[in-house]
Amino acid sequence: MAAQTRTYHHGDLRRALIDEGLHLARTGGPAAVSLREVTRAVGVSPNAAYRHFADREHLVRAVAAEAQLALARAIIARVDATPPGLPAAEASIERLRRVGLAYIDFARAERGWFELAFATQDPQGSAAIVTLDDEVVAPFQLLLDTLDAMVDAGALVPERRPYAEWACWSAVHGFADIAVHGPVQWQPAPVIDALAAAVVESAIVAVRGTTTPVAAGAGGS
Repeated sequence: MAAQTRTYHHGDLRRALIDEGLHLARTGGPAAVSLREVTRAVGVSPNAAYRHFADREHLVRAVAAEAQLALARAIIARVDATPPGLPAAEASIERLRRVGLAYIDFARAERGWFELAFATQDPQGSAAIVTLDDEVVAPFQLLLDTLDAMVDAGALVPERRPYAEWACWSAVHGFADIAVHGPVQWQPAPVIDALAAAVVESAIVAVRGTTTPVAAGAGGS
């Protein structure tokens, strides 16, 4: 009996190929995504894929963009659960905390997608931002917006805002990577959670330049 393949609606082959790439990457990371494998699973010839993707690199970029969106959705869900009623400045710091923790948790829960999400991006131009196909990738844009909101709320002085995203991302991504690939991965989950929280707090202190709590009423309520 022939192996069952995934089906797709006619006219939506590109979407089907990307979805299959996500399926393969979830367990196998970037190396698992190939034109041959995705077309085999969808049930079309490799030549059919070339109407949508010039080569494997273009397929990987499209699948990476979807992995980035999955990461962004995980971050948004965590940020949206910020307790209501906090003063604006405290809330803005809490949202940055949640961005960092969600990033690390996603890396641990979705190892293959995490590896793929930043496996490829555009060459850096004059602006120090992370882009794919000339658009700022969604997780990085969320970090930029969160830091900007901290300035607006009075939780981050404007002089410390330039390139603060790189300090945050370097710390959090670095820890996420060693939690997934390094010796930290062998630690019990509660230990990893505690280490992740410590790293995120250190990043927040570093970008703010202070351990002093935000004054009551700063940035409004």
